[in-house]
Amino acid sequence: MKGEELAHLIDHTMLKADATPAEIKQLCEEALAYQFASVCINPSYVPLAAAKLSETGVAVCTVIGFPLGATTTTAKVCEAEQALDDGASELDMVLHLGALKVGDRDGVEKDIAAVAAVCHQSGGLLKVIIETALLTDEEKVLACQLAEDAGADFVKTSTGFAASGANLDDVRLMRRTVRPEIGVKAAGGIHSYEEAVAMIEAGAERLGASAGVKIVEGAPS
Repeated sequence: MKGEELAHLIDHTMLKADATPAEIKQLCEEALAYQFASVCINPSYVPLAAAKLSETGVAVCTVIGFPLGATTTTAKVCEAEQALDDGASELDMVLHLGALKVGDRDGVEKDIAAVAAVCHQSGGLLKVIIETALLTDEEKVLACQLAEDAGADFVKTSTGFAASGANLDDVRLMRRTVRPEIGVKAAGGIHSYEEAVAMIEAGAERLGASAGVKIVEGAPS
């Protein structure tokens, strides 16, 4: 896979707590230079990124209920509405992991569905982070099924804030679980061109990575 082809599948990510406006501006400039799919940033920086990337073809992605997923549905919906109003077009939300663990299917699905509704009303794309490092295989399958039933456009492996991130087995499991029209995003711990291509070959249609430039520049010439 050529570097430019891979770049179009990468959400160029900076979600660290101490990210500065200057770093976000640089992230946007890199996204433009390499034509990444999006920049993925914390909600407070959406207006800045939206202004930098307006009408460029690079999307603005932000995170909802991040990184724990344990905020209320009302808070997630409010956060989503604000992000969309500020110029985001893609939302990566964390599902309620505790509710999933105790088998509260209805609660988990309603939580996702509420965010999906406001996202889709604005023409946005919703990715649901299931945080695979904290789940059994059975819970991963259930999380994917509930996200799909609730209207998610993608299921995503990880926040990048747990003990581990994406791995090939989880990507394959998620790809088998959801319908073909539902995307799989692998995120967390993807640092090289080879790792990125392996995730795509395992079934991921989108990658989340803070090392996007290094990944693309590692492509064979």
